[in-house]
Amino acid sequence: MKKVLIITYYWPPAGGPGVQRWLKFVKYLSDFGVEPFVYIPENAHYPIQDASLVDQVPQGLTIYKQPIFEPYRAAGFLSSKKTKRISSGIIQVKNQSTLEKIMLWVRGNLFIPDARKYWIKPSVGFLSELLGKESIDTLITTGPPHSVHLIGYQLKQLHNIKWLADFRDPWTSIGYHKKLRLTKSSQQKHEELERLVLNHANQLIVTSRTTKKEFEGITKQPITVITNGYDSDYIGGANLDERFTISHIGSLLTGRNPKNLWKVLSDICAENELFRADLQLDFIGVVSKDVLDTLYRYELAPYIKMRGYLSHAEALRRQQRSQVLLLVEIDSIETKGIVPGKLFEYMAARRPILALGPEGWEASRLIEETQTGQAFDYQERSGLKALVLEWYKAYKKGSLYVEGKHIERYSRKALTEELTKLL
Repeated sequence: MKKVLIITYYWPPAGGPGVQRWLKFVKYLSDFGVEPFVYIPENAHYPIQDASLVDQVPQGLTIYKQPIFEPYRAAGFLSSKKTKRISSGIIQVKNQSTLEKIMLWVRGNLFIPDARKYWIKPSVGFLSELLGKESIDTLITTGPPHSVHLIGYQLKQLHNIKWLADFRDPWTSIGYHKKLRLTKSSQQKHEELERLVLNHANQLIVTSRTTKKEFEGITKQPITVITNGYDSDYIGGANLDERFTISHIGSLLTGRNPKNLWKVLSDICAENELFRADLQLDFIGVVSKDVLDTLYRYELAPYIKMRGYLSHAEALRRQQRSQVLLLVEIDSIETKGIVPGKLFEYMAARRPILALGPEGWEASRLIEETQTGQAFDYQERSGLKALVLEWYKAYKKGSLYVEGKHIERYSRKALTEELTKLL
């Protein structure tokens, strides 16, 4: 059986989408003749935790750990709330305090490529011995944090092993990168490290066609698209919410604020008494102040249910019960290639997906191909309003559902099989 070492920062009890991808790959690798070994930080500072995911770690899996120095722990003494928000990727653009500006400058210019950079050196020393001990000749790194890729780079230089670098998100083109108050020299350093990784890994894995095209302009190394996916045999039929619930699962960061949707819902509420009585907006996860302010401005406060962070298992149940599932991405050219991991779980929930994002968004194409919903840009209103009313009418008749098409290609097991072809 082939042995593979996977280096990842996010691992249970970490919560959120970052942990799901490799937790599920590891679950199925042995089905295809691959024995995974996992290397993780021993004392990581996870902004979100989900203890229920610990039970999903395969029995008998060999996991190695090394301590990590986390600057966010020290920053937490200054402001735990702001530190947690920044470490989660929630960067408030408006009304930033002086402390937030300083923290962002420090994050962007002193911690390159990121605040987990201090894990690189001790990890390289520890793993150099481990590779020989376990007779491992293939290494996989997954980022962000992209400092994990630098561990892979150094191990490759020392041991000349096969190295696959998995990018769950882009590096210098990701939306929040511009908000880090980078100096010119810091930006150049990020770009240099990005080129270093892209040109020395034997194989690159990305989650979208857009990221593949972007990286093809930087490197000649082979690049394969392996999307995120779902791990469920659910076939529909859960007890649906009695209310006309439009549910968003995950963080609604600053910028993920579809004002056209809020305006449409506000207008329909003003015009339709029945709709007003049935509407419910469920938010599962963190919602930024900017988004909440807009919702209140459009007088949608009476319909909002703030459920906070739920375990992954409970979030899946909420998806299956909801009448409509909301998918939102920042309206920016940099986000066209971002395909949120929850999209595939939305598909598996077999509920209509209402998506709002940038024009040319790759997630829109996937929704269209699988016939699981409909996507709009941030300017559309008339078509959006017509669809909401159409779905509401179907909801009142008890006939609101989607069949979906070719969804099975995004199952975690099918995607793992694609991964093993690269090994």
